[in-house]
Amino acid sequence: MSMTRLYVANMNCAGCVAKIEKAFAVQQGVEARVNLADKQVTVNGTMSADVALEVMASAGFPAEVIVDAKAAAEEKRIEDAAEYRLRMRQAIVALAIGIPMMLWGLLGGEMMINSPSMQLGWGIMGLITLLLLVTTGGHFYQGMWRALKAKTTNMDTLIVLGTSTAWAYSMLVVILPNAFPLDTRHVYFEASVMILGLINLGHALELKARGKTSEAVQRLLGLQSTTAIRIGDKGDELVEISLLKLGDKLRLRPGDRVALDGIVETGQSLLDEAMLTGEPIPVVKNMGDNLSAGTVNGNGSLVYRVTAGQQDTRLAKIIALVQEAQTSKMPIGRLADKISAVFVPSVVAIALVAAVIWYFVGPAPALSHALVVLTSVLIIACPCALGLATPMSIMVAVGRAAQMGVLVKNGEALQTASKVDCVVLDKTGTVTLGKPEVTDVNWSPELEPHEREQLLGAIASLEQHSEHPLASAIVNHVKPLVPTLPETDVFTNHQGKGIEGKVDGICFAVGNFALMTAFNVVASDGAALDPNATSHFSNQGKTPIYVAKAGKLVATIALADPIKPDAKAAISAMLQQDIRVVLLTGDNPQTAQAVASQVGITEVIAGVLPEQKQQHIKALQQQGHVVAMVGDGINDAPALMSADVGIAMGSGTEVAIESADMTLLSHQLIVIANLLALSRATITNIKQNLFGAFVYNSLGIPVAAGVLYPLTGMLLSPVIAGAAMALSSLTVVTNANRLRRQKL
Repeated sequence: MSMTRLYVANMNCAGCVAKIEKAFAVQQGVEARVNLADKQVTVNGTMSADVALEVMASAGFPAEVIVDAKAAAEEKRIEDAAEYRLRMRQAIVALAIGIPMMLWGLLGGEMMINSPSMQLGWGIMGLITLLLLVTTGGHFYQGMWRALKAKTTNMDTLIVLGTSTAWAYSMLVVILPNAFPLDTRHVYFEASVMILGLINLGHALELKARGKTSEAVQRLLGLQSTTAIRIGDKGDELVEISLLKLGDKLRLRPGDRVALDGIVETGQSLLDEAMLTGEPIPVVKNMGDNLSAGTVNGNGSLVYRVTAGQQDTRLAKIIALVQEAQTSKMPIGRLADKISAVFVPSVVAIALVAAVIWYFVGPAPALSHALVVLTSVLIIACPCALGLATPMSIMVAVGRAAQMGVLVKNGEALQTASKVDCVVLDKTGTVTLGKPEVTDVNWSPELEPHEREQLLGAIASLEQHSEHPLASAIVNHVKPLVPTLPETDVFTNHQGKGIEGKVDGICFAVGNFALMTAFNVVASDGAALDPNATSHFSNQGKTPIYVAKAGKLVATIALADPIKPDAKAAISAMLQQDIRVVLLTGDNPQTAQAVASQVGITEVIAGVLPEQKQQHIKALQQQGHVVAMVGDGINDAPALMSADVGIAMGSGTEVAIESADMTLLSHQLIVIANLLALSRATITNIKQNLFGAFVYNSLGIPVAAGVLYPLTGMLLSPVIAGAAMALSSLTVVTNANRLRRQKL
C-alpha cells in the first residue's frame, strides 16, 4: 500500500471534487480523498504516482505530486499570494470599466442601439469588453476547455456560458440592430464585465480567508528544522536534515530547535514542548530522555543521538495525521457531494428551459428577458459554497484541535464526538499522573533522626533492585535525602507481596500486610500488627508499604499516584455539558473510589480485566449512550477500539494510540471537555454552511429564473447574481474561520 499526495491548482468547486472522486472510483484497490479547501488529493492504495497523475489529467485536472510537505506548503503559500494579487488586479480592472457602464444605465444613459452613433459607441465598448473577457476572465475559459476535453462540466462552464451569452447577444445587437425588434435592442456589456469583476474579487477574498484555514498545519510544518549541527570526526558541522542518519550525534545549543527525534547522550536542559503538547511548562531533559523534533531548547546545551528519520519523527507523524484528518470526509458532507455530482448539468438544463419559456411566453422584449434569465441562472447556481461548506469547517476544527494538543485521525471521529453523552475514563495515567509518589512516612516513635536516615538508605538500597513502580517511587524519594546508599548483601523478591534482604548484616522486609504476616512481623512494642491501622491511607487512595527491621515494624510508607491538577475542573466541565462520566479501572475498588470522590465522579467500575473493560463499554452502548473512552495503556486498547470515539493519552503506549480515533498530546484532562465542545461547534458550523449554501442555491435559481416577476415586475440582474455567488463562497469561508476563535 502506498500513499500519494497531489496538489491540484484548478480545483475550485464541489463539481470538481465529485468528478475527481468518480475518476478514481473505477480504479481497483484505490481510495482517493479530495480536500477542496487545501486543493489536495490523497490517493491510497496500489496506484503509482505516475498513474495517479494520468487519472487526474484524464478527468481534466492536471496535478503535481507533493514530495516535501514543507516545501509544498511554502510553494502553495507563494502561489496563493501571487494568485490573490492577480485576482485583485483583474477585479479592479473589470470593476473600473464595469461600474461606470452600469452607472451610465442606472442614471438614465442610453443602453439601446437606436442610432449609428450609439452603434459606434457601444461597438467600441463591446471590443473593450471582449478584451476584458479574455484578460480578466481567461482562466474561466481555460477551466471550461479542460472540463470539455474531459467530457465534463464545472463551475467555469457556468460563468463562461453566462458572461459569453450576455456579450454575444449585445454584440449581435450592435452589429445587426435591424434584425432585432425595436424594444429588444438592449446591450448587456456591463453585466459581463461586472460579473467577472465580482467573481474575481470573491475568489481573491476567499483565497485570503482560506489561507488562515490551514494555519495549524503551516505552523506545524514551520516547526521542522532544515539543518542541524552534527558532531563528526572533524568537529561540529552544519548539515542539511536530509543528510543525517540514524545514530548520528547532534549538538543542541540554547534556543535551537530539535532537528530529529533522539535520545540525550550528555547535558541537561529545559525544553519547550508547547507546540506539540499544548503544555506551557518546559520539561527537564537529562541523559537518556527522549527528544521530539520541533521542540525548542532552553538555556542548557545537549548532545543527542538521532533515533528517527525525517519522515518517522513524532512531528512528521503528527503533521501527516492532521493533513489526513483534514482531507477526510464527514458523513454530513456526503450529501453535498451527491448533489454536486448532478448539479451543473441540471443547472444548464434549468437555465435553457427557463430562457425558452421566457422567450415564448414572457412579455416584450421577450428576447432580452430570456437572455437575462439564462445568464442569471447560470451565474447564481455556481456550487462553490456547497463544495466548501464541509471541508473548510473540518480544516479549521482539526487545526484548532492540533493547537489544543489533540490529534484527530478523521472527520468521522469529529462528527461522532459531537454526539458523545458518556465519557469513560481510565484511572492510572489518565485521571492520575501514572507516576506514584511517596506522600507520608510514619516512623516508629523510638527511632532517632539519624536512625531514620540510615533506615531510609537501607530501604532505598533494597528497592533499587526491584522493577516495581512503587519501588522506583521510594528510591526517587530517598535519593535527594541520602545521596550515598549502602550495599545490599542479600535480595529476594516475593511476587505480589514485596521484598526482603540484608543490608549491613541486618534483615529487612518491605512490602504489604501479607508479607508482614508471612514473616511474623510484630509492632515496635511487640504487639501483633493491626490490619486497620493504615485504613486512613486506603480511604485517601494511598497504598501503605510496611517496613520491618529484624522482625519489628519500624515504619509505614504511604504512596499515591497524584491526581492531575486539572482533573476536577475537567470532569466538572464535562458534567456541565450533561455528559455522564464513568471511572473504569483495574485498580482495587477502595483506591478507585477515593480518587473518584476527589475529582467529582460518582460512578466507578473497579477491579476489571482488559476484556471486561470492553464489555462495560458495550454495555453502556446498549443502554443507548454514544461512548468516548479515554485511556493510555495496552489494557485499554480493546475498549478504545470498541468505543464510539477512542481517545488515547499521548504519553501512553503505541498500541493505545493506534487503537484510538484521537490522541491527546497534552497531559491536561480539560482538553477532553474542550474537544467535545469543539466537535459540537464544528457540526453546528457545518450545518450553518450547508444551510446557507443549500438555501442560497434553492432560492437563488428560482428567483433568477423569474418566478417573482409576476409579483414584483423585476428580474434578477446577472450583475446581482454574480455578486451573490461570490458573496456566498466568502460567507462560508468566513463562517468556517469563526471556529478558530469560538469560545468553547
